[in-house]
Amino acid sequence: TGYDLKQLFIGAEGTLGIITKAVLKLYPRPRAFATILVALEELDEILSLFDLTRATCGDKLKAFELIPRLALELEVAHIPGIRDPFTEKHAYYALLELTSPRQEDDLRGEIETVLEQALNNGVISDALIATSQAQASQLWKMREEIPAAQSIEGGSLKHDVAVPVSKSVEFIKKATQLVMAEMPGVRVCAFGHVGDGNIHFNLTQPVGIDQRSFLKKQKVFGRIVHDLVVGMKGSISAEHGIGLSKRDELCFYASKIEIDLMRQIKVAIDPHNQMNPNKIVLFDPP
Repeated sequence: TGYDLKQLFIGAEGTLGIITKAVLKLYPRPRAFATILVALEELDEILSLFDLTRATCGDKLKAFELIPRLALELEVAHIPGIRDPFTEKHAYYALLELTSPRQEDDLRGEIETVLEQALNNGVISDALIATSQAQASQLWKMREEIPAAQSIEGGSLKHDVAVPVSKSVEFIKKATQLVMAEMPGVRVCAFGHVGDGNIHFNLTQPVGIDQRSFLKKQKVFGRIVHDLVVGMKGSISAEHGIGLSKRDELCFYASKIEIDLMRQIKVAIDPHNQMNPNKIVLFDPP
């Protein structure tokens, strides 16, 4: 009964206080795993593969990650130990992981059913199912080292956004067109969690351009991307929060009423501005 204070603390980024106790619901530890890398030629087929996998595997699908060709090329060039797992080049890749708490579940059989249907329907071009934990870890390294490879390559502008899953492909296509119109030659490295619409729409500086000149475009590119996200009923901040870097953007896109309410809540709970001060919104006591 009464106000549900935990909903205020969730997503508050420590600006309202520190959680000292929590009650957790635990699920059985996964005992069966399957990690799969799939090659595709068209971005539109990503959602087709996602829908097919969900329909066949249900809640056993725990990860569905988009990796563009550019990301793999940068990793091969800059990250030791990463190589192209396929003999031919492909435009996009999807990294899938299935898990089950039951050791006897035939996850490989389930995903083979998905892959066979996807191949027959022209959705995918090739696929690789990890046969060991070491190989599975190597496939995940391809996903996890993308930001590092971008940083080594040169200037990188990052946009951690979320859109409805059904609009994720449309967003990537439109955002790519808009940023390339602003700066021809900019290299788009859009990757992330297809299953929840969280896209890391990162930009790598064009070949031959001065890094400083590219990074000066941060606000311009940010406004282009965020305008599109908001127009699609998405969020300008997905898993990395607002913090300090997106505070002004939040104030730009949120209504005055929303910002005023946030400040009032902050003042009511943390009147001395001790908790992660001046993040999300500026402290503005009456």
